Amino acid sequence: MLNASIVLYHHAVDTIKPLVETLRGSNLISDIFLIDNSPSPHPDFEKLPVTYIFTGKNLGYGAAHNIAIRKTLEQNVPYHLVLNPDVTFEPEILEKIVEFMDKNTNIGLLMPKVFYPDGKIQYLCKLLPTPFDLIFRRFFPQNFFKKRKEHFEIRASGYNKIMDVPYLSGCFMFLRMEALKQVGLFDERFFMYPEDLDLTRRIHQKYRTVYYPEVSIVHQHVQSSYENLRMLWIHIINMIKYFNKWGWFCDKERKEVNQEIMKQL
Repeated sequence: MLNASIVLYHHAVDTIKPLVETLRGSNLISDIFLIDNSPSPHPDFEKLPVTYIFTGKNLGYGAAHNIAIRKTLEQNVPYHLVLNPDVTFEPEILEKIVEFMDKNTNIGLLMPKVFYPDGKIQYLCKLLPTPFDLIFRRFFPQNFFKKRKEHFEIRASGYNKIMDVPYLSGCFMFLRMEALKQVGLFDERFFMYPEDLDLTRRIHQKYRTVYYPEVSIVHQHVQSSYENLRMLWIHIINMIKYFNKWGWFCDKERKEVNQEIMKQL
């Protein structure tokens, strides 16, 4: 019923093994792909019950997941789960998600409720962003854009009900393969950061993209671009590519989609 993929970069086996064990705890899982973007292979990963693929170079997040997704397409498996290495959850949630997806065939992408390890909620449901939401606000004090940020993250919803969202996080993307056959895979022009936004947006054009708080996961959510200047530069460059693709200030679809989402809420 379901394949899963995890992209690695300088990860230790001990940090990935618990997640693999969680996935193997579900009888829905067929293949687990570990796509390793590290400079050199790690033979210990091959000892795990997974398909280990060493890329030989850092392809980026979306491009690496695409390797696994193409294999899922070849196998004719109906669902594919894109995971960050730093998430934890109970394997039983996969059965609930598949049951919900089977009943709602118009859903192309689903994300569960996401918590920090300390139990606080992560506000990962977002509207389609403007340059102010993803680039310019990084250079101003956080309280300067507080109200705008809360609106962008749809916080007024309470995060306690099922809702359609045009921008879902890449930490846990439960994908219907029929949807990807129509809209395509991750856009490999994006090395990191907006690949989840871009894919969610494209799926949202033809299918529902849903936040499903009936199940939850825990995500470490290390925001490396807030602490590392190199990662900040990568973040900015890739966001520029995103706005070059979809439009900076003239984006009619963004306006229409965001208005419709807020109207539903």
